[in-house]
Amino acid sequence: MKNILVIDGQGGRIGAMLVAEIKKRLPSCEVTAVGTNVLATGAMLKAGADNGATGENPVVVAARTADAIVGPIGIVIADSLFGEVTEKMAAAVGKSPAEKILIPINKCRTFVAGGSDHTAAEYVALAIRKLEEMEE
Repeated sequence: MKNILVIDGQGGRIGAMLVAEIKKRLPSCEVTAVGTNVLATGAMLKAGADNGATGENPVVVAARTADAIVGPIGIVIADSLFGEVTEKMAAAVGKSPAEKILIPINKCRTFVAGGSDHTAAEYVALAIRKLEEMEE
């Protein structure tokens, strides 16, 4: 696995946490951060992403070539993250051949049944563990 796409919205807190841990634990991987808004993109770039872009088309383009896509579960649900995820974004992530690692955040009228009650940091740790297993 070489190319990891991290997608986030709102303030980019989860995306920034993911980027920082990926760069720390999987330094040979290239991390592309795509925010649904400039705040999210900026937070992920500040956390160490190699590349960054904002908006619908960058999600569509980056999803085509990513080996793994990581982000909150809302990235596969149109109109989630308070409307920041468009139908094209959700479809691009869903149709991508990349492995998808989704953080089960119970917000924006989405409840993930069976999801454990973890903190965002614990979910990020689980996601990183999965990426490390894929690297082996």
